[in-house]
Order: sequence, then structure tokens, then C-alpha cells
Amino acid sequence: MDNTIIWELDPVHSSVQFSVRHLGIANIRGEFTGVGGRLSENVEDGRKIEVTIQTASISTHNEMRDGHLKSAEFFDAEQFPAMTFHSKAVENAGSGNLKVAGDFTLRGVSKEIVLEVKGPSPETTDPLSGKTKIGAFAQATINRKDFGLNLPAPMENGGLLLDENVLITIEAEFIKQ
Repeated sequence: MDNTIIWELDPVHSSVQFSVRHLGIANIRGEFTGVGGRLSENVEDGRKIEVTIQTASISTHNEMRDGHLKSAEFFDAEQFPAMTFHSKAVENAGSGNLKVAGDFTLRGVSKEIVLEVKGPSPETTDPLSGKTKIGAFAQATINRKDFGLNLPAPMENGGLLLDENVLITIEAEFIKQ
């Protein structure tokens, strides 16, 4: 008998956002609206998390910039339509928090990253749908150059056109299956 509990990511109540320093003076923020995922819990296997993000779903609220980010110079959304995260290890980080290590794949390049997770929250019943849900908040910083997102353009003020480090923020709500 399989005692695995499956939680599907609720894309309506979840978000994946990013922030990167531009020109060394301001942060540019954006989000991905095409997100799917699954959390599975099993006594023997522990927790496993899988997330898929559609690269063409990027939105920075600027059509020209979004088109540039979808191009081959950045995400190359046509050749690499999705980025993924597959957890490898989940460990307790105290105070109800977790560290989730896993393989993050972007533009065909996989690197291990660690998500700092607050949660998961206690189970709750959504009064509108009657479904059982949990939530979590996670952050990680990646180096864009590790994934072939190279834009070498140092500025005269000492900053870069785009900083190498990108902060990823995830607000996730899962529905028990």
C-alpha cells in the first residue's frame, strides 16, 4: 500500500518572482505566470518537490523587455520552453523552516541550488472550494552566468548592466489530492 500524499501546486494562488539589479542603481522585478508543480510526502522517501516554470510566461510589465528576455540572448524560450526544479534533499532548518536542495535547470544547464523555505504552513480547508491546502514561501539566489545568461556590460559607475545574482522568490499554495 502506497502511503504517499500528493499536493498539486495551485497556479492561481502561487507565484514565482525574480529581482535583479539594473545599472547598479535599481532593481528590476518580474514574474512567471506559467507555473506548475507537485509536492509528495511519503514516510520512506520523505518530501519531494517538482516545479516547472514556462519561460515564455515571463512578465516584467514591459512588453519590449519581456520580448528581449524571451529571446535567445536570455531565456531562449523557443528552444528552452521550461525551467525546472527537482528536489534532492529536504532538511529541517528550525522554527518550522526547511532547506530544500535540488537541481535547477535553466537553458539546458542544471545546477544544484538551495531553497530557504518558510513553512509549510499547517493544513487548512479553503472555505470556498472545501479543499485542503498548505502554503510555503521560498527564496534562493542564483548566478545568472552559471546558466549561460551572460551580458558582460560593466558600467562606468562600477556596476553592471545586469547584476550576476538574481533573487528568486516563490509563494506556493498546494492542494491536497
